[in-house]
Amino acid sequence: MKLKAIVFGLVVLFASAVVCAAQSPQMGTWKLNEAKSKFPKGATKNHTVVYEMAGDMTKVTVDGNDGSGAATHNEWTGKFDGKDYAVSGDATSDMRSYRRINSHTLSIKAKKDGKVTLTGTIAVSRNGKMRTVRTTGKNAAGKWVTNTAVYDKQ
Repeated sequence: MKLKAIVFGLVVLFASAVVCAAQSPQMGTWKLNEAKSKFPKGATKNHTVVYEMAGDMTKVTVDGNDGSGAATHNEWTGKFDGKDYAVSGDATSDMRSYRRINSHTLSIKAKKDGKVTLTGTIAVSRNGKMRTVRTTGKNAAGKWVTNTAVYDKQ
């Protein structure tokens, strides 16, 4: 009887370790650190980004302000597999894909009507407390601009 309890305990311990190791460091709530970020004048600023599990997919919810100060909100649910998944609420894209580069880094690509409107990388620091998003995308005038947004884990 004791042997069964010990084996069961070990199975639960190892299963828990696998689940914890599989969770992406991207998960959680991230707040923009404007002092460490670099945006061109009039750029959209995403103040809060939340990554959470939605079944076997990941849901990303983004809240911020556009270049004129109007509130923005968009949502994406998909997998980090490089395939396009629909995004709602984003005026600059209707599809978005994320691809895992390594355990702490994702690449991102956004499209509107089949045309790429944004590319970039999202890297979480080794300690999991900071996230740096470097993107190149089209601004309201149609020019390509680069942003570097730094986020702190909440």
